[in-house]
Amino acid sequence: MKGKIIENRANIYKIKTLDKIYQAYARGKLKKGEITPVVGDDVEIEITDEEKDLAIIEKIGNRKNYIKRPKISNINQIILIISTKNPKPDLLMLDKQLSYIEKLEIEPIIVINKIDLGNEYKTIQELYSQIGYKTIVTSVKQQIGIEELKQELTDRTSVFSGNSGVGKSSILNAIFGTSKTQEGEISQKNKKGKNTTTDTILYELGKNTYIADTPGFSSFEIAEGEIESKELDKYFREFRQEIPKCEYIGCTHIKEQNCGVKQAIEENKISQERYNRFIKIYEELKDKEAHKW
Repeated sequence: MKGKIIENRANIYKIKTLDKIYQAYARGKLKKGEITPVVGDDVEIEITDEEKDLAIIEKIGNRKNYIKRPKISNINQIILIISTKNPKPDLLMLDKQLSYIEKLEIEPIIVINKIDLGNEYKTIQELYSQIGYKTIVTSVKQQIGIEELKQELTDRTSVFSGNSGVGKSSILNAIFGTSKTQEGEISQKNKKGKNTTTDTILYELGKNTYIADTPGFSSFEIAEGEIESKELDKYFREFRQEIPKCEYIGCTHIKEQNCGVKQAIEENKISQERYNRFIKIYEELKDKEAHKW
């Protein structure tokens, strides 16, 4: 029987089939083959107890893609949520995430939430829209942007990601029209988010439409080996057409003269602020590479 893994808690998997949901363990041979089932996997199962809805995972289907953090497979897009205020938007983290997603060749959508708190979102929306990213502005309180976002989710498997407190859970609850997730409340004292969601769960919104709520995080770092500093420029979307204009092959776009990327900044084709974040990420990656032994 075939099914899809929709939840994993302590290596006990929930498998959704056409008729019902089974609890399953992975067959030992999968672990020996160094293949561990993850949420999103299409699997073949053997029923061990029909009355108790118990099964064993026999085989994992070919994965379209796979993300290590959080562990999930076969997704179509990643929804990156930031907030206008409380907490303030962390654009350095956003650019790290976008670079990582570009390498994975998964389409991102940027959601700017809490637009009822101010107009600061307009500059961010304009910047990332000009680069070519789908950008949606939302306010759960005012029910702005929720229907537009729902349309983007149809017939896709989407991962929702965002700092604690940006309103990810509130958006998900508004999409489903019910309390599907736990709330990550904002501490009024220090304005830092308190994350309460701990597991990756795949929710079914409609036919062939799934949403993964991932554990919240307050920081995102590109892990060693995921992106090399010398290839980072390829994952800044607006840099790509300017790189061939550089005089030197392997130009870092930092110290070199006659650099296509720098020229594009002077011509206002590339944002100075995003270029500054590129340098920061580049230097962080170089530092990791220098100290990896």
